[in-house]
Amino acid sequence: MNDHTDHDAIVLAGGAARRLGGADKPALPVGGRALLDRVLAACPGAAVSVVVGPARPTVRPVVQALEDPPGGGPLAALDAGLRHTTAPTVLVLSADLPFLTAGTVRALLEAAAAGGDPSRDGALLRDAEGRDQPLVAAYRSAPLRRALDRLRTAHGTLTGLPLRPLLSALALVRVPDPTSTASFDCDTWEDLGTARARIREHGHVLDEWITAVKAELGIDLDVDTAALLDLARDAAHGVARPAAPLTTFLIGYAAGRQDRDVAELSRQIGALAERWAAEAAAEEAAAARAAGSGGPADEARPAE
Repeated sequence: MNDHTDHDAIVLAGGAARRLGGADKPALPVGGRALLDRVLAACPGAAVSVVVGPARPTVRPVVQALEDPPGGGPLAALDAGLRHTTAPTVLVLSADLPFLTAGTVRALLEAAAAGGDPSRDGALLRDAEGRDQPLVAAYRSAPLRRALDRLRTAHGTLTGLPLRPLLSALALVRVPDPTSTASFDCDTWEDLGTARARIREHGHVLDEWITAVKAELGIDLDVDTAALLDLARDAAHGVARPAAPLTTFLIGYAAGRQDRDVAELSRQIGALAERWAAEAAAEEAAAARAAGSGGPADEARPAE
């Protein structure tokens, strides 16, 4: 464990998924990536990521945990996950959030920190309809552990207890999710279909695809999609259509091998494409002038 990292992550990936006919919900794909992997990708800064539930393959390394008894409910699962964490703040996330982003995670962590306000025990997301989302949250570990201990003492167990008593025992700030996007979860096949359709909508599909490709290749490379598309257009127009995909491939290769910025490389090669196109245009203009005068093209060129 890295004691210098200020947060860990616990992903609750148990549950019977009754409305999905008992399917392994965290393993279901959206955009070619398992729901669980999408959630894990949203918290890359966690020192330790604990997945509570049956063991499953994941793209990134995790600590596997299981509540005792299995299927003991969210508080029992949370307690089991906490036993594997040491950071002062812990993210608590359900495993079925296809649109959770690193930006939302940062907002939760910042709200939970609140400049070190000791009266604040954490932060959770609140959706557009005003509903609290305790499984899209960042909690300070110490008060969370104390609250769980008090509930265990009062009830003799955490098994089967709902989340509501835990929330009422903590001082939490609400972070708004005005479009209910980050808090959207997949409880039914209809929800899953909605998620799969949304990632293919115009305005989302390219970013989703690039993210999926990077995850599949195991690379963490910033990609300026707009810059690369502009470059591909210039290469196709100024050189030849097959130049577009080959050029963007070479940009990515150079960025990875030379540890250079994709946007900077795109500008550099974009300028090359412009020079290439300008040269071709000059040749075409010279040929047109020569054809109009009846002389050879070389005679129509200006002196160098």
